[in-house]
Amino acid sequence: MPAQQKKVIFCIAGVLSFACALGIAAAIGTQLWIKGKILCKTGALLVNASGPELEKFIGEIQYGLFYGERVRQCGLGGRPFRFSFFPDLLKIIPASIHVSVILFCTVLIVFTLVGTGFFMYNAFGNPYETLHGPVGLYLWSFISCSCSCLIMILFSSEVKIHHLSEKIANYKEGSFIFKTHNEQFQDSFWIILVCFLVHFLNVVLIRLAGFEFPFSKSKESDTTTTGAADLMY
Repeated sequence: MPAQQKKVIFCIAGVLSFACALGIAAAIGTQLWIKGKILCKTGALLVNASGPELEKFIGEIQYGLFYGERVRQCGLGGRPFRFSFFPDLLKIIPASIHVSVILFCTVLIVFTLVGTGFFMYNAFGNPYETLHGPVGLYLWSFISCSCSCLIMILFSSEVKIHHLSEKIANYKEGSFIFKTHNEQFQDSFWIILVCFLVHFLNVVLIRLAGFEFPFSKSKESDTTTTGAADLMY
């Protein structure tokens, strides 16, 4: 592939990576990860509510990685509350998973920015056939893809398997029990999925630029070496 086309491809990949880093940084600070509705089960059972009456016992909840807000509905009107994960909710949530999500988000931003720099360096510099060159581009893109995937898996398990919304809704609730009515992932979560797809696309762009996958190159060299050894015998 001509050098000018390679430069254009690496510039596109670098811009996409930088946009991902900005998107992830913005997503971490928002509360647009989960939005759902919480049913006041105790109140609904007391009056045997059903149909339109049940709406009086369904509140809302929305949160991100650090803070969120909910509207408590138990038949007497909505009461808004704000909450913070640190340090208020650490004792009731799966803290190790939650902290891991934040940690992998930070790692993802770092390696996405590193990948951006290396893409631009390969576009305008003279990279070596080491981590500065295609091998490094494949490596940073693979790490970023892996981090994105881990973030989605861990956060999904925290919400769906460990019932994070219910744990938050029942925090410091003595006589009332709340259950998740429905919940959906919001924009910040889907930004992570978009970043995963972008880094996968960057791997495709590197391949389109004419650079072989690192392991495939080593396999070809091994085959050539074996063939040469066979000819000697």
